[in-house]
Amino acid sequence: MFRQSSRSTRAASNETASNDTRRRDLTPLRRLMPFLWPYKAQILGAMLALVVAAGTVLGMGQGMRVLVDQGFAAGDSSLLDRALLVLLAVIVLMAASTFGRFYLVSWIGERVVADIRRAVYDHVLRLSPGFFETNKTSEILSRLTTDTEVLQVVVGSSVSIALRNLLLFLGGTGMLLITSPKLTGLVFLVVPLVVFPIILFGRRVRALSRASQDKIADIGSFVEETLSAIRTVQAYTHEALDRVLFGARVEDAFATAVRRVKVRALLTVIVIVLVFGAVGIILWIGGHDVLAGRLSAGQLSAFVIYSVVVAGSVGAISEVVGDLQRAAGATERLFDLLDTRPDIRAPASPVVLPEPATGALSFAGVRFHYPSRPNGAALEDFSLDVTPGETVALVGPSGAGKTTVFQLLLRFYDPQAGTIRLDGVELRDADPVEVRRRLGLVSQDPVVFSANAWENIRYGRPDASDAEVRAAAEAAHALEFLEALPQGFDTYLGEKGVRLSGGQRQRLSIARAILRDPPVLLLDEATSALDAESERMVQDALDRLMKGRTTLIIAHRLATVLNADRIVVMDEGRVVATGRHADLVREGGLYARLAALQFDRAAE
Repeated sequence: MFRQSSRSTRAASNETASNDTRRRDLTPLRRLMPFLWPYKAQILGAMLALVVAAGTVLGMGQGMRVLVDQGFAAGDSSLLDRALLVLLAVIVLMAASTFGRFYLVSWIGERVVADIRRAVYDHVLRLSPGFFETNKTSEILSRLTTDTEVLQVVVGSSVSIALRNLLLFLGGTGMLLITSPKLTGLVFLVVPLVVFPIILFGRRVRALSRASQDKIADIGSFVEETLSAIRTVQAYTHEALDRVLFGARVEDAFATAVRRVKVRALLTVIVIVLVFGAVGIILWIGGHDVLAGRLSAGQLSAFVIYSVVVAGSVGAISEVVGDLQRAAGATERLFDLLDTRPDIRAPASPVVLPEPATGALSFAGVRFHYPSRPNGAALEDFSLDVTPGETVALVGPSGAGKTTVFQLLLRFYDPQAGTIRLDGVELRDADPVEVRRRLGLVSQDPVVFSANAWENIRYGRPDASDAEVRAAAEAAHALEFLEALPQGFDTYLGEKGVRLSGGQRQRLSIARAILRDPPVLLLDEATSALDAESERMVQDALDRLMKGRTTLIIAHRLATVLNADRIVVMDEGRVVATGRHADLVREGGLYARLAALQFDRAAE
């Protein structure tokens, strides 16, 4: 019930966001200009092709006027022959210009969308973890895929169609005025009747388009959440309910899409009825002018052609407006993401960390609240100094703030109060990238990427040689099982390393840290997923790795930190005791209770 309720809440919030129609025009599309500008030569070529293609279409009307007035009326068969040759030449020119327009515009669309995807991805990688606490990953994926696909269609097709038909509309209007000012005036009496529904329905299309995109993002979020927890779903036999929940989301997205399609279809129908109905009436008036001798048959024929061109261009533009409205919504969503400033970024003039690195750490009066939990302090008045080469264990109950110490040290977040220093430099004054290069993390839940063992172990040091990678794997006692894989180190390890056991993934993660060879080592329950034999081997590797470098260890199993230089006991974000194991047991308090629970249970 909680799961269903929380998802319903998220869906409601998406609906609220989709109804935000503060900007109802196409101004968001202006933000694409920096991405279009580098390809101005291709854009110029496409525009030239557009002009030529539109010019050939408009030239046919004049050719028809000459043919009717001078060929058919005068009975000149040679003019008819020449007209055929000219028509063939015009067709070839139109085909060539259309090819150039289609190729260049499609190329521009693909290139610009590729650049936007790279820009958004590069920007997302710089955002701090706090952003991902309050924003769904699936929503970001939707913007990178669905929204950019909408832009590709518009930039690579719809804009070209809109410009082509705009040229035809303007050129056709000019030729209409030249052919018959009277009939042209009658034509443009209906223009306000056509423009008004385009504006009115266009706003509605854009609002529904954004709502539709949000519904699709919600579907993606549901699928990603369910598939990533497929074992839990099946273990709790939740498949039937998830099918119902997913079906409801699909139907909701379908209903929103149908409303959008209905509005667009209604817009097209209204434009067609108004435009072609008006053209029919005007042609009736023009026919009477021909019979009365006020207009030649050739002029009326040309006027018919230009009327069809103008009417067709208006109808095409009305359809493209819907695509442009969708693109405006997609652009808004993408640039909302690009406008998000990372909370953690390097200062204008970062302080250079001293060389060589010593690994000295200092926390002084640190207070920190997570963005998603502003009312509860994860750390409160936390102070700790770690000397170079010292091994310090952080112990305490769940929620005591142990992992938060690592998060702040890696500068995933900045504290609201207090200072954190590495080698004497406050983290806020240093470049976060340089800070993280001095840290090596082995987490409780090891991350294995969808690649082979070479790439996974090299993750923290891409320039390492094969020999160095193998040495790191051997030091982490991972060499034996990696060589036993079907293709050895070249074996694809599966998504999230599903082809490895939990202990093997942990040893691979340790090999990655060994290869990085950092001055400061952060171990977050690094041996928690190992059996007794593997734990002994890995602990031996970690003992060798920890020599000569500063090490912080998060441990729930106190047996793994008995030999630490110092044990820091934490509770509710504060340091409540420090010392060696024997001293802390004698003092009593929280650590003694934890030790009694664990060691008494082990003895039993």
